Amino acid sequence: MASPSPYTPVHLRRAGVSLLLAPDDAGRPVLLHWGADLGDLARDAVDGLLEARRPGVSRSSYDAPRTTGLLPESALGFAGTPALEGHRTGGAATATTPRLADWSVDVEDVPGADAAVRLDAVDEEAGWAVSVDLVLSVAGLVRMRTSVTNTLDGHLHLGGVRNALPVGAHACELLDLTGRWCKERSPQRHPWVQGTHRRDGRHGRTGHDATLLMVAGTPGFGFSAGEVWSVHTAWSGDHTTYAERTAEGECLLGGGELLAPGEVELARDETYRSPWLLGSWSDAGLDPVSHRLHAHLRAGSPRARGERPVVANTWEAVYFDHDLGRLSELAEVAARVGVERFVLDDGWFPARRHDRAGLGDWVVDREVWPDGLHPLVDRVGELGMQFGLWVEPEMVNEDSELARTHPERVLRGRSELPPHWRGQQVLDLQDDDARTELREALLALLDEYDIAYLKWDHNRDLTDVTHDGRPAVHGQTLAAYRLLDELRDAHPALEIESCSSGGARVDAEVLRHTDRIWPSDTIDPLERQHLQRWTSLLVPPELIGSHVGGATSHTTGRTHALRYRAATALLYSLGLECDLTRLDETEVAELTSWIDLHKRVRPLLSTGTLVHPDHADPAVLVTGVVAHDRSEAWFVVATVAATSTQHPAHLRLSGLDPDRTYRLVEELAPAAGGADLTDRWRAGEGQLVTGRSLERAGVALPVLWPEDARVLHVVSA
Repeated sequence: MASPSPYTPVHLRRAGVSLLLAPDDAGRPVLLHWGADLGDLARDAVDGLLEARRPGVSRSSYDAPRTTGLLPESALGFAGTPALEGHRTGGAATATTPRLADWSVDVEDVPGADAAVRLDAVDEEAGWAVSVDLVLSVAGLVRMRTSVTNTLDGHLHLGGVRNALPVGAHACELLDLTGRWCKERSPQRHPWVQGTHRRDGRHGRTGHDATLLMVAGTPGFGFSAGEVWSVHTAWSGDHTTYAERTAEGECLLGGGELLAPGEVELARDETYRSPWLLGSWSDAGLDPVSHRLHAHLRAGSPRARGERPVVANTWEAVYFDHDLGRLSELAEVAARVGVERFVLDDGWFPARRHDRAGLGDWVVDREVWPDGLHPLVDRVGELGMQFGLWVEPEMVNEDSELARTHPERVLRGRSELPPHWRGQQVLDLQDDDARTELREALLALLDEYDIAYLKWDHNRDLTDVTHDGRPAVHGQTLAAYRLLDELRDAHPALEIESCSSGGARVDAEVLRHTDRIWPSDTIDPLERQHLQRWTSLLVPPELIGSHVGGATSHTTGRTHALRYRAATALLYSLGLECDLTRLDETEVAELTSWIDLHKRVRPLLSTGTLVHPDHADPAVLVTGVVAHDRSEAWFVVATVAATSTQHPAHLRLSGLDPDRTYRLVEELAPAAGGADLTDRWRAGEGQLVTGRSLERAGVALPVLWPEDARVLHVVSA
C-alpha cells in the first residue's frame, strides 16, 4: 500500500467508470466525480476541476465556501443527512458531533484488479477515529464502508453511520421498489425534487417492501437507455437507503444500517463497521448497472457457483400431509421428468401438522417418520437426486417444547410477548445456550442424513425485541450470519437458500452467506414476470429460484398453460412445485421437454449477461441471457396484460455482437393455438439476421395470446 500525501488526488478507473477523489482547501477528501470515465487526468486538470466546482458564498451563509466532503458533516454546515451521528456518556469530551481532520490516504491501484482507497481521520476532541474504505471493482462497481472507533473514555452511542455517493444533477428522476407479501419489488418512479426521499426498513429483516436499489437517472431511462446511478445497502437487518437533493445543489445517494437508540454502544477502543454501500453507474440504462452488481455477487460467492440443479419442492404438492408412499411416488415422477434435487418442505418435525406448532424442536417426528427420514432420503438417492430439507431455525413457536422449557430464549422487549404472528416468535440467537443448542441440532441432522441443501425460512418481522436491555436487531442479524457460516464450515458442500416468507430477505449481504434466494411465495407466472425482472436488478439469474407451479396458482387463483409457467422460470434457477403425480402422460412429456430445454440454457446462466430489451408495448416483457462471448443468446418474450395495447411492435434484441450473423430459431413452439411464428423460425432452418439488425431494426412478432410466452434461440451462424 502506497501512502501519498492527503493533498494528492486519487483517480481510480475501471470498466468505463471513474472515481475521482481530491482534497478541498482544508485537506478534507471530496468525491469530485463518480460516473463516466474521465480519461487520463494530469494534476493541473484535477486542480482545475476542483476550482471549477468550488461553490459560491451567499450573503446569508458561512464566510468561506463549504464543500461536501466524502462523509457529509453537520459540524461543518452540511444541512442534509449527516454521515455520522452519535452522542457520548461519561468522559470529558465537549463536542458531540465529529469534525474530522488529519486525513491520511492509502491507495492500492494495481491494473487488472480491484482498486482500493483507505482514508483515515480523527476528531480528538469528540473522541472519534474514522476509516473509510472505497473500492472500485474491475467491473466498475463502487463499494463504500465506514468504520468508527471510540478513542476516549466513556461510551460512544452511535445514532447513524451512513455512506453516500455523489450523483450528477441532471439525474432528475428516481426509481425505487416497494411491495408486500407475494408482490415484492414493485417499481415506482417519480421526479427527484429538492429534499430527501428516504426508504427505511424496520422489519428486523430486509422486508417485502425493501427498495433493493435506489436509482437516479436522466428522465425516461429504461433498461437499455439513459444515464443512471444506483445504490444498494448490503444488510439484512434494519436499514435505510435514500436520495437527497439539497438547497445548496448537492445530489447524493446513500444508505446504512438503521440503529435504534442504545443499539450500538462503543467502549473505548471498540469499533463499529457499517454495511457496505454498493454503487453502480451506467450510461446505457439499467442493464449495465445490473451487470456490475451481478459480477460482484458472483465474485463474492461462498463457493464457485456452477450450474444450478433442477429442484422439486414438496410444499404445494403435499403441504403438511407427509406420507412416505406419496412422497416416494412424487420423487419418482420428479426423477422421470429430469429433477436433480428433491426438497422436503415444512412438516417433518414434531407437532408440525400446521404452521402454529413445533418450530424450535429440530428433530424428526417419529410418529410420522418412525424410521426417521432415511427411507425417503435413500429413495431420493436411488433415483439419482440430491436431498434437501426445509428449516426455519431463527424462529420458535409458542407451542413447542423449546418455548415451554426455555421461555427466556424467546426474543422480546418486555415481559409480554411481541405481537402474535401466526403463532411464532423469534429465537434469541445472541443467547449463547440457545444458539449452541440450535447449531448442534442442525449439525446432528446434517451428520445423520445426506442433506445437500437447506431451504432456510424466516417467517416474521422482529418486533419489540431486545437482548440484555438493548435493541436486538443488529446483534441478531450478525448472529444469523455466523450460524450460516458455521454450518457451511462444518459441511462445505452444503447449499442454503435464503427464504423469508418468500422475498423478505433479499440483499447482497445475505447472499455472501447463502447460495440462492426465494424471491416470492407466489409462483403465479404473471406476477413472476414482473417480480423476477426487478429482483434481477441486483441478483444474477442463477441465484433466483423460479418454480413451475400447478395450472392454478395457490396464491392468486389464476390459471395458466404450462408453456407460460415453464417459460417464465426458464432463465433462472428452475424448480417444480406442484403435485407431479396428477400429471397425465402428455403433461409429463411436455414438462420433460421444458426441463431439457432449461438444461440446454443453463450453462449460460451463471456466466452470461442478463438483458431486458425495452419494448414499445408495455404488454410485452422481454428477458434474455447472452453468452459471455456473444456467440449465442436465449430470449423469453412474454405478454403480461389481458390483451396487447397495439399490434406487436418489432422486437429488438440487445446484447449481441453487431458484426455477427445469427440464426434465429423459436424453441418449443406451440403445436396449436395462438398465432405461430413463421416456419423458418422453427427448430431447424431458422432465420439468418445480423446482430446489428436484431438490435437496431428488430424482428416482427405475431399477435400473442394474453399471458403467453415464446422462447427464441439466437446462435452464431
